[in-house]
Amino acid sequence: MNNSDLAPYFFHQGTNFEAYKYLGCTLKTENGKFVYTFRVWAPNADAVALISDFCGWNSPQYFSRITERGVWEFSYTSTHSLEGGAYKYRIFKNGKAFDKGDPYARYSRGRDDGASIIFAEDGFEWGDRHWLSHRQRTVIRTDSAFIPSPINIYEMHIGSFMRHEGDNSYISYRELADILPSYLKQMGYTHVEFMPIHEYPYDGSWGYQVCAFYAPSSRFGNPTDFKYLVNALHTAGIGVIIDWVPAHFPKDSWGLYEFDGVPLYEYQGKDRQESSWETRYFDLGREEIQSFLISNALYFLREFHIDGLRVDAVASMLYLDFDRRPGEWIPNSDGTNENREAAAFLRKLNSAIHGEFPDVLTVAEESTAHGGVTSPVDAGGFGFDLKWNMGWANDFYDYVATDPIFRRYKHKALNFPIMYAFTENYILPISHDEVVHGKKSFIDKMFGEYEDKFREARASLMLQMTYPGKKLLFMGTEYAQFREWDYENSLEWFMLDYANHRTFREYTASLNSFYLSRSELWEIDFDEAGFEWIYPDEADKNLVAYKRKNLDGDELIVVINFSGAPQEVRLPVKMQKLKRLFDTGDFPPEGEFIFPDSSECKLLMPRYSGIVLQENKTKIKIKHKEKRHVL
Repeated sequence: MNNSDLAPYFFHQGTNFEAYKYLGCTLKTENGKFVYTFRVWAPNADAVALISDFCGWNSPQYFSRITERGVWEFSYTSTHSLEGGAYKYRIFKNGKAFDKGDPYARYSRGRDDGASIIFAEDGFEWGDRHWLSHRQRTVIRTDSAFIPSPINIYEMHIGSFMRHEGDNSYISYRELADILPSYLKQMGYTHVEFMPIHEYPYDGSWGYQVCAFYAPSSRFGNPTDFKYLVNALHTAGIGVIIDWVPAHFPKDSWGLYEFDGVPLYEYQGKDRQESSWETRYFDLGREEIQSFLISNALYFLREFHIDGLRVDAVASMLYLDFDRRPGEWIPNSDGTNENREAAAFLRKLNSAIHGEFPDVLTVAEESTAHGGVTSPVDAGGFGFDLKWNMGWANDFYDYVATDPIFRRYKHKALNFPIMYAFTENYILPISHDEVVHGKKSFIDKMFGEYEDKFREARASLMLQMTYPGKKLLFMGTEYAQFREWDYENSLEWFMLDYANHRTFREYTASLNSFYLSRSELWEIDFDEAGFEWIYPDEADKNLVAYKRKNLDGDELIVVINFSGAPQEVRLPVKMQKLKRLFDTGDFPPEGEFIFPDSSECKLLMPRYSGIVLQENKTKIKIKHKEKRHVL
């Protein structure tokens, strides 16, 4: 939408979801010349000028104000293409000048000086038609099951997945395209989730403090290079999810911070403005911010064929008192603490995304028990497809760090998650957040001696992969890296020279492959009909046993022993009906650990072990569930 009359109208109304086609730098040719039009929203500015490589950094070219609500415009005609030229906006306010990057820039050298770079539409030739067709067939919502397909996500930080040896420099998007697709396919992942790839100035923010929201980070290449990476992943059958940060932005001088000399993109009041990360919260009630952010989300879905957005820090958006002490926030008139503007924005965002891309996933990183996060918008929910189950992760980490002698007192970490497992559509995350800042790597969280840590980690991954919910694993966990994640250096791939780590990665790949092959583990993830307890309360044994089911009535029996001693389990199944499908690698031949006992069978579980057995049943019928309404 770039009509000169309608585009600004809808932008100021908060409903221009193609705002990047109107604002920023646009190009047209006239009589063989290149006409670049620059538009910027700066309603509080006294004047706006362009400074650049092509018109001079000390020769500002002044804009004209073209809307009452603050859009400014300037056109620059050149006899040659200005592709690759750097520019900034000089904002004048109360006798002061501020040099800013273009909020809608498609390319930025943000890690250096924040200058925006002219980058024209590149005519990239996509080759992912088969993938997009596959996405349409698998990301579906039916009466019988919601997304009845496997989702197994490899979460990664591009800057530290792998680096060049010698100078420790970054690998590029294109270099990654030669490595990553085959690795993920070999390991059995369905999707990759990139931690934020939008341009950010501070490496230590891991990408979560974005200044140029429309620009893939220039650390690793240009926008075309990023498309090349996405296309390579799609061609290999791997979906791409990116972390997206509409909650807040940093206070770097060239970014969105007090963009026109006063708070503009951020809230005005001190009670909502500052975050505990020393960043500024977006004013989500302001219409122009809604146009900016929703256009940004759709831009990456349209232009980069992204398959999903994981929305970061949703809780910080939803609660007025998030990370604030009494007296630091102002409640609603009825005394409640929900940020109603943010709640309305999230509903508007998901409605816009799913209206245009019904097969794209939106995922909430929401760390509280707020209801209805994955309920439909028309049922009062926020309309996300999936939500990270951070409560499960934190409780489970505490459990595996505890001496098995005392785990009986923390057994709820194993059985309580099922009490709420079907209230939202959950992802079970083993994520980057929990392997830094002294929290230890995943394997190092396990209690015990070196060899026992590997056994417990294998059992732990089996629990994650067989519990209800989609799956996510952070890079390096697949081969049991002991060192905490370090964003400044590559993963320790040399650990694969050691047998325990090499074998662990083989186990992870085998477990992933088993998960993908068994619809019992993913077809009914979000309904209690897909899960049944056998033994939920064996706290003294540190043991759980349960069934997973698919729509055809097939059942898997899963038994996991988190005790440091072998355990005996009686299963209410005749031995003749049981077949071993997968285990953690600690079991002897079948005749030595499964024994018939009248109408039951007795199972001897080695310490820190897990096993999946097969039993066939009749077809399941799921009653159509009423939409969950949120009060």
